[in-house]
Amino acid sequence: MARLVMKFGGTSVADMDRIAHVAVRVKREIDAGNQVAVVVSAMAGTTNQLVGWTNAAAKIPDRREYDVVVASGEQVTAGLLALALQNLGVPARSWMGWQLPIGTSDAHGSARILDIDAGLLEAGFASGEVAVIAGFQGVAPGGRISTLGRGGSDTSAVAIAAAIKADRCDIFTDVDGVYTTDPRIVAKARKLDKITYEEMLEMASLGAKVLQTRSVELAMVHNVRVQVLSSFEDLPGTLVVDEGEIVEQEVVSGIAYSKDEAKITLLRVADKPGVAASIFGPLADANVNVDMIVQNVSEDGTSTDMTFTVGRADLDRAASVISGLKAQLDYRQLLSDANVVKVSVIGVGMRSHAGVATRMFAALAEKGINIQVISTSEIKISVLIAADYTELAVRALHTAFGLDAD
Repeated sequence: MARLVMKFGGTSVADMDRIAHVAVRVKREIDAGNQVAVVVSAMAGTTNQLVGWTNAAAKIPDRREYDVVVASGEQVTAGLLALALQNLGVPARSWMGWQLPIGTSDAHGSARILDIDAGLLEAGFASGEVAVIAGFQGVAPGGRISTLGRGGSDTSAVAIAAAIKADRCDIFTDVDGVYTTDPRIVAKARKLDKITYEEMLEMASLGAKVLQTRSVELAMVHNVRVQVLSSFEDLPGTLVVDEGEIVEQEVVSGIAYSKDEAKITLLRVADKPGVAASIFGPLADANVNVDMIVQNVSEDGTSTDMTFTVGRADLDRAASVISGLKAQLDYRQLLSDANVVKVSVIGVGMRSHAGVATRMFAALAEKGINIQVISTSEIKISVLIAADYTELAVRALHTAFGLDAD
């Protein structure tokens, strides 16, 4: 007997037929003798509709009331799935985040899970009951309903799996696993049998939309084995596991890309101690996240050109902040460019293999693709290129690192 958490996303519970299909899938696990907790998202499109209503009700909605409205989508799905399971003869009941409770911070709209009381879930398992839990939500200090931000149901599922010491957390979605890159761009992309937490975390943060970043972080911290698989096909998925479970590690496991990037360059900034803090401190105060940074010092050492990237949605805000510092920074010119993309090669095998950067740069050079900015970590190399070359770059790198399917 295994203890499983099964999480179903919005497309998996988009209508009553799909909810009935999910119920059959859950019943299959119960019939196999497993204990199951199910975490559900709102039905596809529901959250967007609820968000739209809150924005129509108030220009700047109170985030606490926003959470009350937006959390209701998961409540509907949980109740419907519990009914569908009961209709199949499976004992089931729905749980809202505040009922367990799932305790969160008070950052309404983007709360973080602080603790989960698993006592009621354990009691349900003991009586043979399936818990159907509304994802994406919890309860903040003061008893107010809170939500975890978009994609938060993945985080709910992993946190619950950790709390009940589940053997595995299965994330059912509209894709059948994690691929070496976006199969819409590279027809020869391969589905991975296993991927490490670190690789998945890098891929999620660099543009792969399969899993929410916070859910991967949580899985890695609590060593929760996660499987990504399709709701619509009975096929094995991709296991996200500790590095020790993967016997043979590829040098590069995947190619990711992110179109949510924008570049800012400050020309002729004085090269003196504290100038970087004078730039990036105010950006942090304005809640603008800076990613890649490169600095070029002039030949005489008196000035520098500073280039960095921010989220495309933050470009105007970042440019406004920096423009307000012109007198203090005394730069010559501010240049911005939203027509860029970040392409990354990722793999834990890079720790023990040299020459990955050389192969990456050579593959891009062969296709005439100019690199604007470079950043690296222990298992990742990212480059910023012109957005027009996205597909060409991804295909070239996928082939260069031997990731194409036979």
